[in-house]
Amino acid sequence: MSAPDTTVLITVTGVDRPGVTSALFEALAALDAQLLNVEQVVINGQLSLGVLINDPGPTGPGSAFRIRVEGAVHGVGLNVTMERSDGIPVAAPSTHCIVVLGRPITATAFAVLAREIAALGVNIDTIGGVSDYPVTGLELRVSVPDDVDEALRSTLARVAAAESVDVAVEQHGLSRRAKRLIVFDVDSTLIQGEVIEMLAARAGAEAKVAAITEAAMRGELDFAESLRERVATLAGLPVEVLDEVADEIELTPGARTTLRTLRRLGYRCGVVSGGFREIIDPLAHELALDFVAANVLEVEDGKLTGRVVGEIVDRPGKAKALRAFAAEVGVPMEQTVAVGDGANDIDMLAAAGLGVAFNAKPALREVADASLSHPYLDTVLFLLGVTRAEIEAADAKDGTFRRVELPPV
Repeated sequence: MSAPDTTVLITVTGVDRPGVTSALFEALAALDAQLLNVEQVVINGQLSLGVLINDPGPTGPGSAFRIRVEGAVHGVGLNVTMERSDGIPVAAPSTHCIVVLGRPITATAFAVLAREIAALGVNIDTIGGVSDYPVTGLELRVSVPDDVDEALRSTLARVAAAESVDVAVEQHGLSRRAKRLIVFDVDSTLIQGEVIEMLAARAGAEAKVAAITEAAMRGELDFAESLRERVATLAGLPVEVLDEVADEIELTPGARTTLRTLRRLGYRCGVVSGGFREIIDPLAHELALDFVAANVLEVEDGKLTGRVVGEIVDRPGKAKALRAFAAEVGVPMEQTVAVGDGANDIDMLAAAGLGVAFNAKPALREVADASLSHPYLDTVLFLLGVTRAEIEAADAKDGTFRRVELPPV
């Protein structure tokens, strides 16, 4: 069917209530209208409904069409306008999604973002809310000119830093919704704190180990060498301290929600860590993870020797593990996600289809596809196109829904 010469846009606004859509479309049905597009949004109880139809003939004041439509809409207490135009505006699909997260997102921050992307010739096609907890989240679908993709990313990074919000940009389309495997770093990502420092505290070397860890995470030290140096401080500790430390581990807020939701979506989930299997394996079992890659501590006569055994899971090793997991389950690398916080995660995030820096060091933020700065791991879900309403509806269905009171901003 060829495009019509003239179309009419009918816009209905007012307080949303049952029966509005029914009343309008019954009137349009009686007028034998031909639908071309329908879009509706409700914000805080206020309805905006747009209906694009083929040219129905006269629509001016006093016309039978206008009288019928206005009578139907006014009869349910809402307002209606009509606007004629030539043909159907043909809109290409959005090219990118921009996700904005903040606690809060101020009008100033959003104004700056909108101004900066408009200056690049980027058009905002739609805006929708994705979260009201634990952060406010907005998703913008935008159309980006071919030659400004890199400039858009650098601009958004600058806006995020200046306005204290998280801003992530991804290609919009099937690839965004096709992710099937996700891996997390463990220390300071899936869990709070660093296990090696918890162990070192029992050997009286916490300060020394913490300093080495910080330098390694910034990328100032070779990870493998720094690991050997830190593990050496543990020599002589009884093996029982491993269970003690394992019992003290605290998950990052939102970790269980994240994994529970990902499993519902059919994701394969794993961890890739420069830490230790003796600590991670029980946690992985509890969380029903599919994959674990981590280092192994050497034990002799019931005590730690201060050495690791086998191949060290370092920066290249993390990327190698991700590729191995993906190959094991037949998932293409472009359908993988990696989440981490330190310089030793750089190769892993670069290898993944989507690399997410979580409260990360600058060296990792600079190369990641997206960077999150709020201490809630479930913010990762919003980057994957999952909304808070969807998460909580699924939780309510199986009895796991709850909201923990958050500290004031």
